[in-house]
Amino acid sequence: MQAIQSINVIAIDPNVRGGRPFIIGTTIEVSALVIATIVHGQSPEQIASDYKLTLTQVHATLAYYYEHKAEVDGLIEQRSQLADQLKEQILAKQHTTLRR
Repeated sequence: MQAIQSINVIAIDPNVRGGRPFIIGTTIEVSALVIATIVHGQSPEQIASDYKLTLTQVHATLAYYYEHKAEVDGLIEQRSQLADQLKEQILAKQHTTLRR
């Protein structure tokens, strides 16, 4: 008889991280591990060490990402746009302050 098992590592809770997917038992967002992997080129072992996670958590998180790639990529893009807007606002305030 075949027993199918699942690794439940990711949760979505509107009260945690604004409803963005995160690793259960932490508040680390899936997107953080995706960025560490894709942008920074970190290995799963490096990520596990840096974030104090198990390799199982890292691999399960990356599997979740590839299963929900469009959604997670959209969340990363939204956060990037928000960061750009905030940066522009801060720079505009600094420019106004310096001109006085």
